[in-house]
Amino acid sequence: MKPFKIILLVLNLGCAAMALAQTSGLPDAHFNLSLKAPITTWDEAIPLGNGLMGGLLWGENNTLRLSLDRGDLWDERTHGEKEWWKKYTYQKGAEMVAQKKYAIVNGWWDGPYNGVSPTKLPAGRVEIKLPQGQLVQGFELKLATAEGLAYFKSGAVVKALYSASEPVAVLSVKGAIPDAVDLLSTSDVYRKNTDGQGGPSSGGSVSKLGYPDAVKGKKGNAQWYIQEAAEGLKYCVYVETKATGKETLLAITITSTTDSGDLLALAEKRCSAALAKGYDAVLKPHKQWWNAFWQKSSVSVPDTAVQKQYNLVQYFYGAASRLNAPPMPLQGVWTADNGSLPPWKGDYHNDLNTQMTYMAYQESGRFDEGASYINYLWDRRDSFRAFAKDFYGTKGLACPGVMSYSGQPLGGWGQYSMSPAMSAWSAHLFYLHWMYSADDKFLREKAYPWSSEVGECMLGLLKKDDKGILRLPLSSSPEIFDNSPKAWLEPNSNYDLMSLKMLFLSLKEMAEACDKNYEINKWADAAAALGEFHTKDDGTLLLDANNELKSSHRHLSNIIGLYPFNLITPENGEKATKVIDASLQSWDKLGTSQWCGYSFSWMSCLRARVGDAEEAVKNLDIFVKAFVLRNGFHVNGDQTKSGFSSFTYRPFTLEGNFLASQAVHEMLLQSWSADPGKINTGVIRIFPAVPQKWANASFNDLRAEGGYKVSAIRKNNQTVSFSITAAKKGKVRIKDNFNGREPKWSVKNVNKTGDIYEVNLAKGEKISATF
Repeated sequence: MKPFKIILLVLNLGCAAMALAQTSGLPDAHFNLSLKAPITTWDEAIPLGNGLMGGLLWGENNTLRLSLDRGDLWDERTHGEKEWWKKYTYQKGAEMVAQKKYAIVNGWWDGPYNGVSPTKLPAGRVEIKLPQGQLVQGFELKLATAEGLAYFKSGAVVKALYSASEPVAVLSVKGAIPDAVDLLSTSDVYRKNTDGQGGPSSGGSVSKLGYPDAVKGKKGNAQWYIQEAAEGLKYCVYVETKATGKETLLAITITSTTDSGDLLALAEKRCSAALAKGYDAVLKPHKQWWNAFWQKSSVSVPDTAVQKQYNLVQYFYGAASRLNAPPMPLQGVWTADNGSLPPWKGDYHNDLNTQMTYMAYQESGRFDEGASYINYLWDRRDSFRAFAKDFYGTKGLACPGVMSYSGQPLGGWGQYSMSPAMSAWSAHLFYLHWMYSADDKFLREKAYPWSSEVGECMLGLLKKDDKGILRLPLSSSPEIFDNSPKAWLEPNSNYDLMSLKMLFLSLKEMAEACDKNYEINKWADAAAALGEFHTKDDGTLLLDANNELKSSHRHLSNIIGLYPFNLITPENGEKATKVIDASLQSWDKLGTSQWCGYSFSWMSCLRARVGDAEEAVKNLDIFVKAFVLRNGFHVNGDQTKSGFSSFTYRPFTLEGNFLASQAVHEMLLQSWSADPGKINTGVIRIFPAVPQKWANASFNDLRAEGGYKVSAIRKNNQTVSFSITAAKKGKVRIKDNFNGREPKWSVKNVNKTGDIYEVNLAKGEKISATF
């Protein structure tokens, strides 16, 4: 064999080995998050968590810090009038807008957001001081075991984990004995911070909450503080240490009045039990949980930066979103630790953020982690019914566009915070959870009931005009024209139109799957009565019937029908292709000067969805390069100041991370239907938008709509094999995008109609193909 061929063979074998290593389960240690010391700011720290609690590990010289958080610590005090939304209703707002009294509406709906509360609360920090001369050199996040480590020049090592099985964090210090372990309340952190102020869009300093100083206590090797918050909430942050020979152990927990009347006794019990077990004993079930988590699925792409970001974001689901824990708001369980309250109150924004944060779990099969938000919405349905009745004056339910942990409307720019279409987009998450899990019990018990109540609310608001078109009283397109009078668009904006049409079509599909035949036509008729999307003659999607997007903008709201909705696809014919091409050319022409980080990862998803692999990876690469901090957190502004965006600030939110993770999925596997509303019409597309530079890629057990598990390998820019396992009995449909190459099937009776392969599979049956 010639030397060149030998080298080529070795390279190919090496690529295949890397692919197998990544798709075999646990993430390779090569992709761990490794950071050089010092880390001098909380938002560049090593992120740890177990869904309920979160921690950020950082520090410099001989000092380590663990910033503390718990997902349900909220100050729910309304700013201004109690239940203001009952007085300043949607109908009254529509009347004021009709009279062009815009300032009045802004005062009603934006004013409540301008106070300090409601807001997510930080929980202080623990500081560990090692002897003078100890110097921290680096930090690491071990993805496979969800452990944070700090390495010292002397050889000392500090390990930290947030137990996956108990509501406690445990730290191990070996190689040095701490001089001090200090527990700082949020007020202590504020006083230590030089200016006591937060970053852009912060709610201000924690001092503005007006809380009394925390009550501190000590007993033996334990210390704690109890903070009286608002409206009866108290929480206890508790730390206990134990020195055993060559190791110093720390156990940390946060309890609140939602756990127990005696929150101190509960905290003591949790920490004492953890210390009695020791770090290794606590680690054992923790590792088992994370091992099962990583076995759900995996991907391998030949780009280290993208692969690291993907793995890290999947880790975020496990660390920050658990089945029986609060779902992730803007910053998850990693609230600001700088003496200030979190940017944008750390709230639940439903005009993009929550939806996109929970858009990437379905394909990776992390249904328990995703169900955290689904269950949160389900559990608050009584509050959402009351909101629909009191604010919109309708039956059914609606979740506020911007809300607190309890589901309270927070207000904000009224065009979006009080828009009913946000509920339609939230309902889409129920639909996707059903589509990817193929869980018909979930469909009947939660997905259809919750979503259909949203549908009832929307039908209560929509009225037919003289042409028979259903229209809302008010319309907008997030977050175009901010909160200026121009932001009130002519109903229905394309954003509202697309959100409502997707809702009604998905309800039609779900009703058919639930055998609710008498409801199918209702939803189908509603979808049709919304009319056509608004376009220019050349096909460019407008904002509404009259207004064109004429400047760069961060939110892809007027083209949401391309992604995440599958309302306009390349498979819908020449007219749809014209709309896609013209609209994306328009967005390209307007440029990215007003984009945020999430805009790039969203556009990456969208370009992959329409089959534009090179633009998809281009936008993904920009996101990974310029819009993440060194610990992987998404920040809104261009940190490289390379001109990708005029925004260069750094408030941290999570949705851009998850969109980037989903962009990888969209490049590797798609399964949407070109006919939404028609049941069982999804098509599996394997490697539908893979760029040339990803010549070798693979994935294992990603999910497709219909509950299918799909695995595939690609080498030298060609698919070489794939397999599909059925979650239930039915017909699987596979797109022929194999460049004229004929698959060798593992089963008989695979038929082909046009460019679609079809085969019936039994539940659990697996079909494989090689080339």
